[in-house]
Amino acid sequence: MQQINHYINGRHTDKSERSAAVFEPATGQHKANVSLASAIEVDAAVELAKKAHGPWSEMTPLNRSRILFKFKALVEANMDELAAMITREHGKVLDDAKGEIIRGLEVVEFACGIPHLLKGEHTEQVGGGVDAWTLNQSLGVVAGIAPFNFPVMVPMWMFPIAIAAGNTFIMKPSEKDPTSVMRMAELLTEAGLPDGVFNVVNGDKEAVDALLTHKDIQAVSFVGSTPIAEYIYQTAAAHGKRVQALGGAKNHMLLMPDADLDQAVSALMGAAYGSAGERCMAISVVLAVGDVGDALVEKLLPQIQALKVGNGLEGEMEMGPLISAQHLEKVRGYVDTGVAEGATLLADGRQLTVADHEQGYFLGGCLFDHVTPEMTIYKEEIFGPVLAIVRVKDYSEALALINEHEFGNGTAIFTQSGEAARHFCHHVQVGMVGVNVPIPVPMAFHSFGGWKRSLFGPLHMHGPDGVRFYTKRKAITARWPKGNSGQAEFVMPTMK
Repeated sequence: MQQINHYINGRHTDKSERSAAVFEPATGQHKANVSLASAIEVDAAVELAKKAHGPWSEMTPLNRSRILFKFKALVEANMDELAAMITREHGKVLDDAKGEIIRGLEVVEFACGIPHLLKGEHTEQVGGGVDAWTLNQSLGVVAGIAPFNFPVMVPMWMFPIAIAAGNTFIMKPSEKDPTSVMRMAELLTEAGLPDGVFNVVNGDKEAVDALLTHKDIQAVSFVGSTPIAEYIYQTAAAHGKRVQALGGAKNHMLLMPDADLDQAVSALMGAAYGSAGERCMAISVVLAVGDVGDALVEKLLPQIQALKVGNGLEGEMEMGPLISAQHLEKVRGYVDTGVAEGATLLADGRQLTVADHEQGYFLGGCLFDHVTPEMTIYKEEIFGPVLAIVRVKDYSEALALINEHEFGNGTAIFTQSGEAARHFCHHVQVGMVGVNVPIPVPMAFHSFGGWKRSLFGPLHMHGPDGVRFYTKRKAITARWPKGNSGQAEFVMPTMK
């Protein structure tokens, strides 16, 4: 049985007193045990990261960038290994796992430009013989808490920019799929990252609370469900930390009658059922305007029924299992609730079995029609391969539904009308918007984040907001006078 511990100060640690089981979702087999850190172990990791911060922050940004360049090359060389780790522990198909790694590497590429990104501003002669400029400096020790659904990409949204800016980092991955983060820690060491700059602490709520309340943690990044994001934000902020906590979603696709329906259906299949719907940017609701709903169902249903569901390590599969037995039962429960509340279940994946994988956590694609905004499956984040169709009479009704929902993470409109698309982009109350693009995840040089109860904190993740989050700005005003008049000044100084 594999034992996964922690990675602190450039090396693997001994086993903790407590541990949890790690399962392979496709088979349901217990494959490893992962150590669960105590508050004492977290404190030891933070102390080592704190000691590493001084010399690391004093290293030139160019040399920090060069280490990240080496890390990027090592990840690319080991991509197949990392992708297989993701698939074995999360369940998503191999191609999707590789895509996750590539999107994470885009943030590494962005962070490699840190010598430029850290540049401040300078104004000469703001007053007589007075110059002013700003510096962007590191915070110190910062922490990241990642979800199970993107075990490589989400940590890469956090640590590359943080360490490039001169911080040291404590990563707390999901205890459900920690192996790929441990491998990235090894690759960072191989790339030349000094000991203590990047550390992995595996654990559960005890480790999380220790990070949120530790006096030497300056900032916390989190991605997960809204209830936990709110807890993370409130707890960390109450202890004086910067927080960016990304929460849940209920992403709507607004389907206009003039849309290219074949394109929309193709987009929906990937956006609703890719990664078994375990994406914060998954489309889980279609708002079908006018009569387009009937045509949508006619084209969509056969493709759902033809989904190739199985072990993600088998190359021809399109959808893998859910992450755990508990999550499988939760998603099945949502399907049961949808039926009980009166929605029409057109595709029922609850009875799916996969040959030779009967103990795996599989659920086939599910499709509900005639869903209403009062239903549980419309209001709550399901985080599984369940798509709901809501029939609306016109564009205005659809827009109002999106804007009234408590979540505001991502949305999309499919239309051939530039006028409708422009109006939608301007008026929709959602953080990330796609026009004929179903999953509008911004590139690394932009920033990722939602609105309303999909984000707690003022700054989004990666891109320019990532640099702002992981640095503090210092404003300097300087004068080199030739002499001293000897007179005290008792008024607010002005620049003359």
